[in-house]
Amino acid sequence: MALPAERDDLNDETDRSDVYDGFGPAAAIVPASGVSGRALFFVLAIMSFLACITVGTVTVIASAAADWRSDISGEITVQIRPLDGVDTLAAIDKALAVILETDGIESARALSEQELRDLLEPWLGAGVDLEELPVPRLIVVEIDRAAPPDFVELRQRLTGAVPAASLDDHQLWQGRLAVMANTLAVSGAAILVLVLVATVLSVVFATRGAMATNRDIVEVLHLVGAKEAFIAHEFERHFLRLGFRGGLAGGIAATIAFAAIRWISAQFTATPAGDQFDALFGGISIGWAAFVGIALTVLLVAALTAMSSRLTVFHFLKVFD
Repeated sequence: MALPAERDDLNDETDRSDVYDGFGPAAAIVPASGVSGRALFFVLAIMSFLACITVGTVTVIASAAADWRSDISGEITVQIRPLDGVDTLAAIDKALAVILETDGIESARALSEQELRDLLEPWLGAGVDLEELPVPRLIVVEIDRAAPPDFVELRQRLTGAVPAASLDDHQLWQGRLAVMANTLAVSGAAILVLVLVATVLSVVFATRGAMATNRDIVEVLHLVGAKEAFIAHEFERHFLRLGFRGGLAGGIAATIAFAAIRWISAQFTATPAGDQFDALFGGISIGWAAFVGIALTVLLVAALTAMSSRLTVFHFLKVFD
């Protein structure tokens, strides 16, 4: 009769295939999922969302400012103030004659009374009586952007021919608009840097936590001769996937937010408030530049996540040297 020990000796490799020694391929250095991993995913998604919102907002504002500057740089405005004893219509005709004979002027026309009423309607209401209000008459002048006129000379000629006339070349508004756009761009860049720094710090702390949790495995691998690059690559690959998923989630959320803002603004179309907002800032829309900015931000978040994790691992492994 065979002894139990002899029967155990007869077991083949198939009988031992289910035995797990802890060092097979299933023993991942960094767990694919976990509480800390899910928390870091949401942190990266939020940071990516804020970064994409910042990039998209700066892009929209810069585009609107560029369009506005392009519009006002091609026009100048001449005002004819109503004065006692002065025929306003005759003054307008004389001013138009001076303007049209100037080099660099493409066209000039005086706004009608109805156009002036439309401009004043959002503030004074409908049916404004221009005869009872000292409202200046406006002349809109289109200039040649390639060869603009000499504004100093034109202003002097206008003042000499029509004392009630004044020329506005919009240089003051262009300067203020440029300052505003540059300030918003610098502020947006500062916010973006702060968000990315917070993202890097979050990844560093998460990597240190993962290294501390798996310290025994990392120490054994390091002592048996595993190269630092191999261990760092395992963490880098894990956090790269995590950073890309979090960044992509934040980018999609930012795109949806811009679409929602656009839809909400469209509900105010054809209203006085909506018309004034569109006239001042233009329509809220996200173009290709903003899409490219969001895509680059997603890739930047993923790259920073992987790089921060790799550098943290190399710094941590110095303890074993």
